[in-house]
Amino acid sequence: MSGFIFPYEGTVPTISGEAFVAPNATIIGDVVIGDDTGIWFNCLLRGDVNEIRVGERTNIQDGTIVHVSGEGQGTYIGDDITIGHMALIHACTLEDGCFIGMNATIMDGAVVESGAIVAAGSLVSPGKTIPGGQLWGGTPARYLRDLRQSDLEMIRYTTPHYVKLAHRYRKGLAEQ
Repeated sequence: MSGFIFPYEGTVPTISGEAFVAPNATIIGDVVIGDDTGIWFNCLLRGDVNEIRVGERTNIQDGTIVHVSGEGQGTYIGDDITIGHMALIHACTLEDGCFIGMNATIMDGAVVESGAIVAAGSLVSPGKTIPGGQLWGGTPARYLRDLRQSDLEMIRYTTPHYVKLAHRYRKGLAEQ
């Protein structure tokens, strides 16, 4: 395991030995990360005033910030999810198999259902639910269209691709 791993008020992050955490990623407090998940370069997962749960085979790309709300819910990120570079994920729920585009913001109490896509640069407002099988985009995010077969193929390709890449990086760190 790599990265900057910090306890907060006695709670130490729990990170699977099968996960990849980049050397400059920061993980703080009440955070649990599952098997085959990749936490890439310059990510911050700050579970200080509530909990963060990240499932298996999830890909949190470079520069993403994951935080919580002290006066609301934690952040729940399921299995088989890709979160693009520099996203902001805050006190929300991302269900299994959804896809979050680069530089998207998902706000407090929002839910992105399984099989949904949030386009790059979008803002999902507090409390909004993005239904599975749909593409939403814009600021604030709105329904754009139903997903196409090519969208579903992209989601299915992305998860195993990044699991393999994370394994290659983890192997490289272990050899140093």
